[in-house]
Amino acid sequence: MRLEKVLKEMQKRQLTHLIINDPSSIDYLINYKNNPGERMYLLLLSSDGHHKLFMNNLFYLDHELDIEQVWYSDTDNYLQLLADEFDGACSIGIDKNFPARFLIPLMNLVDECHFELGSECVDRVRMIKDEKEQQLMIEASKINDLVVDEVINICAKGNLTEEEVSKQLEGIYQKHGCVGNSFEPIVAYGKNGADNHHSGDDSRLKAGDSIVIDIGGLYKGYCSDMTRTVFYKEVSPKQKTGGIREDEMKVYEIVKKANEAAEAMIKPGVRLCDIDKCARDIIAEGGYTVEFNHRLGHFIGRDVHEWCDVSQNFDLEVQEGMTFSIEPGVYLQGEFGVRIEDLVLVTKDGCKVLNSYPKDLRIIGND
Repeated sequence: MRLEKVLKEMQKRQLTHLIINDPSSIDYLINYKNNPGERMYLLLLSSDGHHKLFMNNLFYLDHELDIEQVWYSDTDNYLQLLADEFDGACSIGIDKNFPARFLIPLMNLVDECHFELGSECVDRVRMIKDEKEQQLMIEASKINDLVVDEVINICAKGNLTEEEVSKQLEGIYQKHGCVGNSFEPIVAYGKNGADNHHSGDDSRLKAGDSIVIDIGGLYKGYCSDMTRTVFYKEVSPKQKTGGIREDEMKVYEIVKKANEAAEAMIKPGVRLCDIDKCARDIIAEGGYTVEFNHRLGHFIGRDVHEWCDVSQNFDLEVQEGMTFSIEPGVYLQGEFGVRIEDLVLVTKDGCKVLNSYPKDLRIIGND
C-alpha cells in the first residue's frame, strides 16, 4: 500500500524512476532496517513495477524481502550496475540525502537522463500517519510526559550540572520501554536557555534560573519530542524590582499563550503558514520579534525531524493523520530563554495534543 502511494506521487511528477537512499524511508516502505555507513544502499523504484534494492555483500539480510536485490562487492563498479537500470531518456527522482559522491558520477554515466529532486514522493506519504503509527506516537508521547517529570524532579534537587542531568536521560527512557533518546537532549540553565540547541555543560543552577528541558525518546521506531521550561527557587527578584533583565514571568505567559492559541486553531484545511503566523503575532504583540528565531514546528514520526515545517515557507493545508510539533519560544541572549513544545496529531475535526504535562508556570526546588 505504501509503495503504491509513492508510485502515484511519481506518476504525478512524471518520474520513471525514484532513487531512495534514506534508510528510514526504505524501512518505512519495505520493512528492512540497515545502517550502510559510507557504502551505497538504495531502493530503486520504477514506474513499471520492477523495483530493486541495491545491497553491498557486507550488509546483513535477516529475513526474506518481497523485492529483488542487486548485490555488489566493494571492488565492483556498483554505479555502473545502477546506471544499467536506466534505458533511454529516463526521468529520475533523487533522494534529498543521496550523496554527491554517488550522484555526480551517475549523472555522467547516464547523461541522457533527466534528474530532479524526488523526495516529496516519499515524504508526502510518510507525513500522513496510519492508525498504527498514530497509536505509537500517542504512546511515545505519554512516555515523554513521564520522563520530563522525572527530569524536572532531578533538576529540583539543584545539585547536578546540565551535563550530569543529560547523561541520565538514555537510561530513563530505556526504563520506560524506549531504545533511548530520539535526539541529543537539551537541558539548559539560565542564560544557556537562550541557545536554542545548547549542549549540556558544567553549568550549575542558581536561584532565579529558568530551565529549558527539550527531550524525546525513540519508542518502537517512533520519536517523541517535547519542551517544558521551569524556574529554580524563584522567578528572579531582579525582574520583580525592575532590574535590567526582562520579566521572565511575562515572557513565559506570552510563549504559553502562543503555544495554546496555535494548537487551538489546528484542524484539516488550515494552512501551516497561518498556524505559524498565529503564534508569531502573539509573541510580536508581547514585544518580541527577532527573539522568536525559528519555525513554529516540524513534522515528526520515524525521524524526529521529518519533511515539512509549520512555518511561513509552507502554505500546505493540514490533513488528518499529520503529526508535528508546536514550539514557540523567546530567547534573550545573555539572560534566559523560554520554550514550550507539544506534539499534535491532526484529527478529523481538530487535533489531539499528545503531551498532557502541565504548562502553567512552575517554580521548583523549594520543597
